[in-house]
Amino acid sequence: MLEIEHLAISFSQPRPAVEDVSVTLHRGEILALVGESGSGKSMTARAVLGLLPPGAKATGSIRYDDEEILGLPEAELNRIRGRRIAMVFQEPQTALNPVRTIGWQLREALRAHGTPSRKAATERAIELLRAVEIPEPERRLAAYPHQLSGGQKQRVVLALALANEPEVLLADEPTTALDVTVQAEILRLLDRIRERTGTAIVLITHNMGVVAEIADRVVVLQAGNVVEEGETRALFADPGEPYTQTLLASVLRLPELDEPVVEARRAQAASQLDHRSVPAVEFRGVHVRYGSSRRGRAFPAIADVSLAVAPGEVVGLVGESGSGKTTLGRLAAGLVPLADGQVLLRGEDVLAAPRSERRHLRRGLAFVHQDPEASLDPRYAVGASIREPLDIHRVGTPAERDARVAELLEAVQLPASYADRRPRELSGGQRQRIALARALALEPALLVADEPTSALDVSVQARVLELFRELQERMGFACLFISHDLAVVHQVADRVAVLRAGQLVEVGPVGSVFSRPAADYPRRLLDAVPVPDPARRGRRVKELAS
Repeated sequence: MLEIEHLAISFSQPRPAVEDVSVTLHRGEILALVGESGSGKSMTARAVLGLLPPGAKATGSIRYDDEEILGLPEAELNRIRGRRIAMVFQEPQTALNPVRTIGWQLREALRAHGTPSRKAATERAIELLRAVEIPEPERRLAAYPHQLSGGQKQRVVLALALANEPEVLLADEPTTALDVTVQAEILRLLDRIRERTGTAIVLITHNMGVVAEIADRVVVLQAGNVVEEGETRALFADPGEPYTQTLLASVLRLPELDEPVVEARRAQAASQLDHRSVPAVEFRGVHVRYGSSRRGRAFPAIADVSLAVAPGEVVGLVGESGSGKTTLGRLAAGLVPLADGQVLLRGEDVLAAPRSERRHLRRGLAFVHQDPEASLDPRYAVGASIREPLDIHRVGTPAERDARVAELLEAVQLPASYADRRPRELSGGQRQRIALARALALEPALLVADEPTSALDVSVQARVLELFRELQERMGFACLFISHDLAVVHQVADRVAVLRAGQLVEVGPVGSVFSRPAADYPRRLLDAVPVPDPARRGRRVKELAS
């Protein structure tokens, strides 16, 4: 159905984004494109639909259904986009129109390709939202993107892509922002669509567990070139190239039940925490409600949650999309209105403090947002974004601030020359690292990290998590680490708090909760984790149940 031959994509930078990529996609096949951030995965997919950034030049050949489509005029491409080839973009916040409702955007996509009436489009929109597991789809049609969680926005983007049942689906990290249970549902949904309609899927992902779960073939990219390709089981069992071997070796895995769960490093770190001192952040019986109580549309986002994070402690927040993880993190920064309860930063009530004192308290808190592109100003070079907190608080001289920017870029594995680039010139993983560097600029006492590694490929993720541990041990900051990736939480957290529908289900040492959870819900989360080996799928939960 789709044949890419010797594709090359160049910008003004010395190294091309894509140097030489040749890929063939067959009807009904799921083909995974994997590789490090910046390897050319997303650029290859965007080139198919003529959606490259300004200044990019593509050469080679892209044939769809035996028709050359590389370089087609916009009018001809619009004949293909959405109806025959659709794309799920990596960052849902920037793919959705912030001033239009979800229902309007779905109806517009349907009517643009022939759905005749508003009523039929509305019915189809509800059907699509239900298919991607959006709760109360009739009510969500009237919602705006900012009223949905990150995972819910990702599902809306998937619904938009599936609206006209395309023959080819280009899925760029379609499960990145999704919790493990919804991720499993989305993978099953993609598989059912493939079986029912024969849709061919190009799956771009850094999650090797997802690849093992669903892909028929794998193409491995490095620095804009194809280094290896093969059938999924064969490639996982016996990778031929050193780069592929390194990629698979970098995959984080939850420990088996017969492995020592609490590592010596974690046990030592936990013993040094002083839970008797003033917590870095403490939630006392907090309640958050969204919507209008007068109109009867208010619903609880957080319900009676009490949780404290000791100085130097890392607490992982896990749970399904919409469970309240991000809301709790934003509550720590005073970015969400509190209906009841108290939020204390270093013993001080954030909302009750005078404005001047509140500013001082917030200087010791930093936030890594879930969507890095939405949190970086597209008009400014990334160096200016990293330096902004230093400028606001007048830390050091201008020369010292520039030196600090270079130091932070090096810390997140990026060259100092990247300070002059705009966010659009970076890959998703590189933008995520910029957001992490910016958050660490003021050496905060508390870091709220909302999916800080969700856009990173496995090898970069491993380096960033190692860097995170080193920085956390050296700087001693406390952290609320919000993630749907349980293996990542196991790697970095001292304790884990499991949220469901705004309520705290279980709290405890991460090793204990992940090896012997007391509640059923954490067990289901563990069962849904995609394992990078199809033969072992589901083995953990069967052992837990026994």
